Amino acid sequence: MDKIIQFIIALFIVVAAGSVAYLVFFAPSAPTNVSLPVNDSIVYYFYGQGCPHCAKVEPFMENMTKEYPDVDIRMLEVWYNQTNQQIYTQVNAQAGISTPPGVPEIVIGKTVLVGDQDIPNKLEAYLRVIEKKK
Repeated sequence: MDKIIQFIIALFIVVAAGSVAYLVFFAPSAPTNVSLPVNDSIVYYFYGQGCPHCAKVEPFMENMTKEYPDVDIRMLEVWYNQTNQQIYTQVNAQAGISTPPGVPEIVIGKTVLVGDQDIPNKLEAYLRVIEKKK
């Protein structure tokens, strides 16, 4: 009986290692053709579905989209959407951030606001400036 259990465990380890190797070396990567210009008139709001901090910011963001309808506010879920994850990484890189800080996050050009305190306290001032440019 012990030999059967050892065999099953060994088989499981081999299958798991093979799966990891496949994902690392052979699985097709996500498309990388997403290209975004650095633009300080676009407001990127990155959030994660199920994130408690994002949930606190959500009503504020909904209100901002209504108060500033002429401002291009792009609300992108990044925990479960691969395309949005790529945009998240690229927008942060263009803002000079190699490791994104997490969600909720706002990126406007090279300006970054992070968290359920920073975003509600500072975003509206940026939105006013963007709106005046239009």
